[in-house]
Amino acid sequence: MLQGKQLILATKPFAKETPWKSWYYTLSTAAILLGLYAGVALIPFLPFRILCSVLCGLVIVRMFVIYHDYQHHTILYKSKIADLLFSAFGVFILAPASIWKRSHDHHHAHNSKLFTASIGSYPIMTKQKFMESTPEERRAYLVQRHPLTILFGYFSMFLVGMSLRSFLSSPSRHFDSLLALILHFAAGTLIFIYMGWLSCLLLLVAPFFLACALGAYLFYAQHNFPGVTFRDKEGWCHENAAMASSSYLLMNPFWNWVTGNIGYHHIHHLNSRIPFYRLPEVMAAIPELQQAKTTRLTPSDIIACLKLKVWNPDVNAMVGLNQL
Repeated sequence: MLQGKQLILATKPFAKETPWKSWYYTLSTAAILLGLYAGVALIPFLPFRILCSVLCGLVIVRMFVIYHDYQHHTILYKSKIADLLFSAFGVFILAPASIWKRSHDHHHAHNSKLFTASIGSYPIMTKQKFMESTPEERRAYLVQRHPLTILFGYFSMFLVGMSLRSFLSSPSRHFDSLLALILHFAAGTLIFIYMGWLSCLLLLVAPFFLACALGAYLFYAQHNFPGVTFRDKEGWCHENAAMASSSYLLMNPFWNWVTGNIGYHHIHHLNSRIPFYRLPEVMAAIPELQQAKTTRLTPSDIIACLKLKVWNPDVNAMVGLNQL
């Protein structure tokens, strides 16, 4: 039975990319996305334009996961061409490299630590802290975890959180965040002027709204699910945080493709240098990884995740407000 560092060491043989596969998945996904955008812009039949717009949103999610792997230095990190491509994508998706990498690296280093896990993640309050907070502090906390905040992640997490706030906090460090905002609104304005409001909706607003909402929920459910555990600094260790505080999001092959296998999140947190296309291989090869805590993209599981609000150390579980 592999445990602790032995489990991490068992994943090391898989922490190696196959460059041609990395390029194939990157370029094929980019080509599909460009083709779908061309369909939205050029196909005269409205139902097909709507379909292409929805598919654009889904493929953006896949491209974001590939971008995320690049930022972990998991794939193509020595390639200058890849650096240009992914830097451009980060600006395009309103998650520029300067803020995304810094906040996400912090998340990996502090996943499931009480009081320090909220940078690059959803905030977690203990029962005691929640009960001692002012009404204003409680409202602010609950708003950040509210289902509508997740649904409108395009505005709350990406336009405001990733781009606007990062630039305002440090303009010199996050100049690419300002660039992302300028280009995003400039593109929307030009599309509206020259192609009309419907094209603006289908080319920009709808794909981004769908991609950001799905991405925001995936990130939420990967660390806020029934059975998740949190620890203070003294009781925290990396491998336990990966296995006990990161979910295995069970999905069918279609959704695994759309999400770039990010559902194997416990493995990703155990060893972030494993390329996304090798995660199922690792799962099949190491039986201990098959004992992960799970959730699904079903209405009942989504509702169960969204009900969780506060960490109660008395019962060692995340609970809803009605259980305080």
